[in-house]
Amino acid sequence: MPLISIPWIDADTPFPSVEMALSNGLVAAGGDLSIGRLLNAYQLGLFPWFNEGEPILWWSPNPRTVLRCDQFKLSKSLAKTCRQIARSEFSASPKLRITTNLAFLGVIQQCAQTRHHKEGTWISPDIIQAYYNLHLIQQAHSVEVWQGSKLVGGLYGVHLGRFFFGESMFSLTNDASKIALYYLTRYLINQHQIHYIDCQQETPHLLSLGAQSMPRAEFSQLLKTLTSADTTVWGQGQLCAQGQLHPLEPH
Repeated sequence: MPLISIPWIDADTPFPSVEMALSNGLVAAGGDLSIGRLLNAYQLGLFPWFNEGEPILWWSPNPRTVLRCDQFKLSKSLAKTCRQIARSEFSASPKLRITTNLAFLGVIQQCAQTRHHKEGTWISPDIIQAYYNLHLIQQAHSVEVWQGSKLVGGLYGVHLGRFFFGESMFSLTNDASKIALYYLTRYLINQHQIHYIDCQQETPHLLSLGAQSMPRAEFSQLLKTLTSADTTVWGQGQLCAQGQLHPLEPH
């Protein structure tokens, strides 16, 4: 059986073309998690995914799983929950409160912890630091779901041009991550004119929410157009049902 060669990249080596990916989507190994490297990777449709202690691996699956924000599927029960949240969103003690960028580290750490308990996690301390660095320059963002003062769900990802790249989400109570994703779609459409969320790889859960598969070539062309647009200011505060942002102080 012939050996399969994976391109190795050093700190200054450019990424190989995503068309050179192996059948499993692996494009290259090595490099670093610097801000410049990560942003370049996302522009090209690459993302890092590797176990702690191993070399950094860069992936571009074919097909790619993408969610159009206006095609998010609300089940009857989830739609009812979201209506209840909307009715009490400005009350003194809302059923749930959805915010953005008030607890980025809390969200990414919970994503790591939740996955560690289930099947192990790729969200290592190095990954946490790398995405926190992106957050500090307003390129990575979180959505939080609060029950009182407790963080019970959320997600995080990267914002580049007119595209959002979802990374991971967690839920400590029923439907919390779905609620976070739904509120994200409203915010992206209404405040940033963003219509696509990269979901990376296909899962039954994502498909049930409306995500669809897209050929790599089509995804790459979409990125070329949309990531070249100006990246708008995101802000922080409470997300409202219609997609507006109400400023709040961080936790």
